Order: sequence, then C-alpha cells, then structure tokens
Amino acid sequence: MDIVLRGIKENDYVRKPTPEQIAQRLRVTLSDEHLKELHDTWQQNISKDLEPGKWHCYDLPFLMMCSDKPTAEKWVGIFKSYDLSNAERFQISWER
Repeated sequence: MDIVLRGIKENDYVRKPTPEQIAQRLRVTLSDEHLKELHDTWQQNISKDLEPGKWHCYDLPFLMMCSDKPTAEKWVGIFKSYDLSNAERFQISWER
C-alpha cells in the first residue's frame, strides 16, 4: 500500500513546533508557569542528543521527544491536567 502526502513540502517534516504552537495544536491555553517551563526546557537543536531534562518536538508525527523517562512522565502529567478532548493526536516519548 502506497501512501501519498500531497501539499507537504520537504521542510515540513523537520519543522520544530514552538511551545506556543504545541498549545495551539492541543487547543489549550497553558498556564504561564507551564509555558515558561516549556520554554526553559526546550532544546531547539535537534542534531545532537537531548540534554538531561530537555525536550524537542517534531511536526510529523506530532511528537514530543524527551531526554529521559522521568522528563516524559512529568510532561504527561502536565498535559493531562488540561482538557485535550479536541486536541490533535500528540505523542510523548523519551530517548534513554
């Protein structure tokens, strides 16, 4: 089975959603505290391993990659505190 994606430019695959874009796609208004925490722990350089406690996000699939399991669990807990019933499908994973 072949899957053809139309209207997607090559650089869309490596777009790195910002904390604000993540909130927009999840259709939530993050608290100032959670938004600041996202910014403070966001590692924008995806060409190197994640530093401890850091994360980055991929656009396709919409995935937050965390440095480790405790960091991923922290973000799962934070995002679960919001109503995500209208959110896009969002995954959280970890490297090590």
